[in-house]
Amino acid sequence: MSYTYESYDVVVVGAGHAGCEAALACARLSLNTLIVTISTDSIALMPCNPNIGGTSKGHLVREIDALGGEMGKNIDKTFIQSKMLNESKGPAVHSLRAQADKQDYSRSMRKVLENTPNLTLKQAEVVDILTEGNKVSGIKTFSGGIYPCKAVILCTGTYLKARCVYGEVSNYTGPNGLQAANHLTDSLKALGIEMYRFKTGTPARIDKRSIDFSKMEEQFGDEEIVPFSFTTNPEDIKKEQVSCWLTYTNERTHDIIRKNIDRSPLYSGNIKGTGPRYCPSIEDKVVKFADKDRHQVFIEPEGNYTNEMYVGGMSSSLPEDVQYEMYHSVAGLENVKIVRNAYAIEYDCINPMQLKPTLEFMNIDGLFSGGQFNGSSGYEEAAAQGLIAGINASMKLLGKEQIVLDRSEAYIGVLIDDLVTKETHEPYRMMTSRAEYRLLLRQDNADIRLTKIGYKVGLIDEERYQKVVQKEALISKEVERLNNTPIGANKEVQDLLMKYESTLLKTGSNLAELIRRPELSYEMLAPMDKNRPELPKDVIEQVNINIKYDGYIQRQLRQVEQYKKLENKRIPEDLDYYEVPSLRIEAKQKLDKIRPISVGQASRISGVSPADISVLLVYLEHLRRSKKSTLVKRKE
Repeated sequence: MSYTYESYDVVVVGAGHAGCEAALACARLSLNTLIVTISTDSIALMPCNPNIGGTSKGHLVREIDALGGEMGKNIDKTFIQSKMLNESKGPAVHSLRAQADKQDYSRSMRKVLENTPNLTLKQAEVVDILTEGNKVSGIKTFSGGIYPCKAVILCTGTYLKARCVYGEVSNYTGPNGLQAANHLTDSLKALGIEMYRFKTGTPARIDKRSIDFSKMEEQFGDEEIVPFSFTTNPEDIKKEQVSCWLTYTNERTHDIIRKNIDRSPLYSGNIKGTGPRYCPSIEDKVVKFADKDRHQVFIEPEGNYTNEMYVGGMSSSLPEDVQYEMYHSVAGLENVKIVRNAYAIEYDCINPMQLKPTLEFMNIDGLFSGGQFNGSSGYEEAAAQGLIAGINASMKLLGKEQIVLDRSEAYIGVLIDDLVTKETHEPYRMMTSRAEYRLLLRQDNADIRLTKIGYKVGLIDEERYQKVVQKEALISKEVERLNNTPIGANKEVQDLLMKYESTLLKTGSNLAELIRRPELSYEMLAPMDKNRPELPKDVIEQVNINIKYDGYIQRQLRQVEQYKKLENKRIPEDLDYYEVPSLRIEAKQKLDKIRPISVGQASRISGVSPADISVLLVYLEHLRRSKKSTLVKRKE
């Protein structure tokens, strides 16, 4: 029997990283929101690695925060080690990463959800998405409960028809032995949604007491902690940090894996799902990189609450006996005890090319989707999509303009554009190399890039917005002052340049020109800059970067200008591509399937050539002139 319960504006299915951000965005925008999860004990669960951020992923967390999301704030409260990666390289690839206390992270996020107005938590399994025509009307749970609603956001992660596998062992469970969601897939297929079968994996968890750390390299956190959230005071989160540890596989490890490769479900054919290319299992590493005599293995704490340690870099689906032999061959792990076996997990997800750039399904009004369910991997990618799906579901119901971040505005824009435009048949992972304008999309300027959008949407308050406006003004004023502050070749200046082994001045210069020198910086030149104003640290950082990389930044801005010309050429939603003369059949099929919102997006579709784009531009211009001519005649 079915029972109809209270109605909601929005129902979010799943309470992982995507679901939390989606639900919080909707509730904070005053929509009555229900978040349904299989287990309330697994809210914001971290079933794999115990960290937030990392290369390119740190950028996503900063952008989530700038738009008004929660992930950055939550990791700032619950980290146990913080480290800025790639500091020896340029600012475009600097990425913050923090080790999390897994339980603390989950508890903290749950507390936020439970104390957010307009947000209700429900433990249940959603089995059906209800529609009237092609429009969402509600959800149905396994117990028969019906909850009418105006919009649904699917954030099911890796739970749909999940199967955990290692060796000959196969358990139809979600991650960490949690209950799988076995019924929703059929409902989605009935709605005409195309499904994929993907896989990911996780390494073993081992007992800290059985590790010989003397054979490993200790990895410390940074002395100066940089928060993820722009609202977090660094002084408030100073703490004693835990260590991680680095060791390596060896030829014996690789021999064990090669000898037992036929027992790996991945190679025996027991696993059909496609795995992530950029986060391979140790079996994949040994097979595909046979020339490597060792691979890095990071031993990372799961939190302060436990002795469990995460064996980063050695995810596997090999049988239990092989896992013991394999891990025992690694320096420092000779006598290690395995608490949880490594496993691969297969799950159902969608072909994301069925989504609009707003993350709403093309053919189902009011149905949105975010996270690993969209064919991506990673906590950060999930949270970013969840936030955008939540914002756009809210904007739709509130009758406001939805947001689409483009590739020149945010890593989130790159992520979503790649998912909905480019065919991917494997779990998608964000990387800095995917961002064409990465010098502009730095993690340090995410607040300047995106806070205005968060404010416009309604997730950033007036005080925070004004702080960013003031920050921009201070940066601009200081850059202008430095460009217009002359410096003569006097003894004080020459002595300072000599101190830093910088070429002495032969003629006059200005402060900005000196800052551009690789060996110098804004801070170094303080003694010769007598009228320097006192500025906040984050302003100084931006001033230094903006001046030092000015040439490169200006070049990328010119590239963005060209890119925007195609992005700003919008394509009518109802355009019949089969009516476009001279357009190739393949291009017609691809364009009709994906329904790009702009010529720019159309140009990135596989199978659509530059010649097709030229044809499309001519046709759109023809439509524009015809429309203009019709309007003129009507006026006459």
